[in-house]
Amino acid sequence: MAGSPRRTAGRRLQLPLLCLLLQGATAILFAVFVRYNHETDAALWHWHNHSNADNEFYFRYPSFQDVHTMIFVGFGFLMVFLQRYGFSSVGFTFLSAAFALQWSTLVQGFFHSFHHGHIYVGVERAALASSPLSPSPSQPPSMINADFCAGAVLISFGAILGKTGPAQLLLMALLEVVLFGLNEFVLLSLLRVKDAGGSMTIHAFGAYFGLVLSRVLYRPQLEKSKHRQGSVYHSDLFAMIGTIFLWIFWPSFNSAPTALGDGQHRSALNTYYSLTASTLSTFALSALVGRDGRLDMVHIQNAALAGGVVVGTSAEMMLTPFGALVAGFLAGTVSTLGYKFFTPTLESKLKVQDTCGVHNLHGMPGVLGALLGVLVAGLATHEAYGDGLESVFPLLAKGQRSATSQAMHQLFGLFVTLIFASVGGSLGGHLQVVPRRGWTRDACSEGGPLSLSGLDFWSSLGLLWMVFGRSLGRTQADPSWL
Repeated sequence: MAGSPRRTAGRRLQLPLLCLLLQGATAILFAVFVRYNHETDAALWHWHNHSNADNEFYFRYPSFQDVHTMIFVGFGFLMVFLQRYGFSSVGFTFLSAAFALQWSTLVQGFFHSFHHGHIYVGVERAALASSPLSPSPSQPPSMINADFCAGAVLISFGAILGKTGPAQLLLMALLEVVLFGLNEFVLLSLLRVKDAGGSMTIHAFGAYFGLVLSRVLYRPQLEKSKHRQGSVYHSDLFAMIGTIFLWIFWPSFNSAPTALGDGQHRSALNTYYSLTASTLSTFALSALVGRDGRLDMVHIQNAALAGGVVVGTSAEMMLTPFGALVAGFLAGTVSTLGYKFFTPTLESKLKVQDTCGVHNLHGMPGVLGALLGVLVAGLATHEAYGDGLESVFPLLAKGQRSATSQAMHQLFGLFVTLIFASVGGSLGGHLQVVPRRGWTRDACSEGGPLSLSGLDFWSSLGLLWMVFGRSLGRTQADPSWL
């Protein structure tokens, strides 16, 4: 008993110390490496003699606002359907995303826009080819892509909601952001895969990272408090707020990183129609498989969004409006049936406790979206795209790749993503310890879950640094080490 107050004090200090440590470290790294890009820097912008109206900010910021709203409102409220974890869903989403935005700016910068010893940031990538700071064509947006990375972290969070505390989530984000950046670098820069809306890099990666993490963290004792997973009327109602926000803004999510013009126009249109089709298929299948023909709110809250996930990879391609409808209908069907039949099997047979059903909303639709991208890329021709082939498939337009070769690269990109997600989730799970007593309390309302001991906590933090600290250092010095 004498040691109990000491352990309690150690647990109380975990989150404050970790937050201060991470914020201090990122602040120092920002001071050393991060600078405004030429779209943002006053001296560089005016040196190019542009009018203020030419700034990329005015074209990209509306999309950024939509994506930002999805991350903090959409994802946060989507997970409040659990009656015992409403505060944790919104609160921990806020915390995890805020840290991921800073950390991913650094990681993405080291991989994609590290020039002359600095990382140049803005809402969107610098677009002037004549600028000495112009990045490579594969460089993702800065603020927008940081939000995308945070989205992957929150998808993983959905698989383990209620089983971890805030300190553990921050450690998970610390590792996952690095692996997200590495996976994206391999796909976009090395394999030159097209994945505008992130079916692979965001949804499949985040889902399977979280699922493998959930499997590693599985404890039989969690079954004893499974009743805490239930929902009530008002929690389902609040979760629909998240669904509607995500549904409305998803066309911006898929089109935000694409080139201005017809590609961005197609991305928004394909997503728009795919979402409508997935919604109708969700209502149809939910009533069909539900008890007495009644709708299941879990299906409506989640599977209706699967249409946005499934067209992520092919959003800017010539999918056609008909193809978008078919893809969305298929995604809604698969997602709804997954909630009804596959989720119970996943838990009983494979011991994967997927709290928010991310496998059904992000995992399976993400894989389907990647395979759809393989199909559409394989059918790409100069006749179908005309002069627009250069903006969608530049290697095809230059004759450096055939449509079949691009399709094979797309398929290999999916394989690489699943490997990164599985290995990363396993590593993240082995670095954490969950309480043996069952599900955690809602930390935001009841003082926090009893999770990591002080020794486990600092040992995990040290091991995380050992895992990727050297990799980051090598990337800063030589970005070609991969």
